[in-house]
Amino acid sequence: MFSKVHSAALNGLEAYLVRVEADISDGMPQLLMVGYLSSEVREAGDRVRTALRNTGIVLPPKRITVNLAPAGIRKAGSRFDLPVAAAILAALEKIPGDSLKDIMLTGELSLSGQVLPVPGILALVEAARDGGIRRCIVPEQNVAEGAVLDEMEVIGVSSLAQLIELLRHPDQAVRVRVDTSRLLENQDYTGEGDFAQVNGQAVVRRAAEVAAAGMHNLLMIGPPGAGKTMIAKRIAGILPPVSLEEALEMTKIYSVAGLLPEHTSLLVGRPFRAPHHTVTPEALAGGGRVPSPGEISLSSGGILFLDEFPEFKRSALEILRQPLEERRVCISRTAGTYIFPAKCMLVAAMNPCACGYYPDRSRCTCTEQEVGRYLGKISRPLLDRIDICAEVPGISYEELTKKRENESSAQIRRRVEAAHRMQQERYEGLPIHFNAYLNGNETERFCPLGKKEQRLLKNAFTKLNLSARAYYKIIKTARTIADLEQEKRILEQHLLEAIRYRLPEGAYWGKDA
Repeated sequence: MFSKVHSAALNGLEAYLVRVEADISDGMPQLLMVGYLSSEVREAGDRVRTALRNTGIVLPPKRITVNLAPAGIRKAGSRFDLPVAAAILAALEKIPGDSLKDIMLTGELSLSGQVLPVPGILALVEAARDGGIRRCIVPEQNVAEGAVLDEMEVIGVSSLAQLIELLRHPDQAVRVRVDTSRLLENQDYTGEGDFAQVNGQAVVRRAAEVAAAGMHNLLMIGPPGAGKTMIAKRIAGILPPVSLEEALEMTKIYSVAGLLPEHTSLLVGRPFRAPHHTVTPEALAGGGRVPSPGEISLSSGGILFLDEFPEFKRSALEILRQPLEERRVCISRTAGTYIFPAKCMLVAAMNPCACGYYPDRSRCTCTEQEVGRYLGKISRPLLDRIDICAEVPGISYEELTKKRENESSAQIRRRVEAAHRMQQERYEGLPIHFNAYLNGNETERFCPLGKKEQRLLKNAFTKLNLSARAYYKIIKTARTIADLEQEKRILEQHLLEAIRYRLPEGAYWGKDA
């Protein structure tokens, strides 16, 4: 007897359908798995045989061949256990063959017959939807995640016995529904602290607001204890709300990485990732034998905070250059190419020198060569990809202890949300969520400049010796500043503020910087 059922396999963040075919014939008794399989997929035969026996079904002494097609693409992971078991059961006529039509199955089996959760469910259910399949059977612990796609019928099972009963009586299936609109309405904006707790530092507070409104990369430079980390952690609390499209992408990333909390259906909070400066380039960008998302991708839609910026390995910092520009990470392996999103906002903090007090010569003990060597850990091409650079001066005792009513995160967030609404209207129908995502052609289309503004930018371009990349980043930052003021046109004052943000006020990297 022959039977088949659909499953799905992951390739980076995307998935593709896999046909699981089973044939039972006379011959030497064995369970043979074919179809360009990894070792964990080959082991599925032993897991399935034992799980079936412990469920009360003993395989006959026949030749059982299971093929996972297409055979030219390598399959990895333990998600094929459940479809392999279902295909064998249909070939044995233990379940009706018609019950497997237009169904996608995925899940790992324990030896006792329990169905265990697997990563990447949302991506697998999306692949089923795109392939014309409308019903998916997944592990009970993953069902809430798959059910966020409203047009799909997602059913959870906790054991092989429950799957058999469900396929014998498909009308008894209970579909799980998730109200995504309610989840999006109940987003948490608390973050780590409130901007009301930050005294002084008006320039940096403003720079953080502009960065959050357009998802611009931000670099803060200042002496130790000036409040750089404190401000960075509070930026998460002023970011605009997550859209359904962004939430689905973030959920897919964390699910594929195996980091999605149990029973979580949708991630609706923007991530804040702060890896230690000892992080490897592979952990930052992603990789492994079967590549998985790294810190850049895990922070997509939110903030990647790199504290003590120059202390990171030069190789790790340089790996940021392409993702920051292209908003994606591309990892090539002999088995194929894996693409992960990198739509994150880089927030970096650093001291101006090894001791932390340059250019204050009354406190700085570093020589000019030591300062240059310290700052040289960050290359010019990487600096060029940072939209906003703000100096964080040391705070005085009076500023620190003075009782005042600072603007709260909620007040700042209202302006950020208003600016974000302007961007949503401007880029409606396009895969652009923030001004920082614009490429060169899109910048010229959506950010036109008047004659006075063009003259101003020409003078700045010549005097500051700017690159073409810096030119466009100034325009995009000015567009965000105009959005914060609810201004449809980019005016001179918006450009002037954006130009001031390009580089720190102190000559940290030399006069031309």
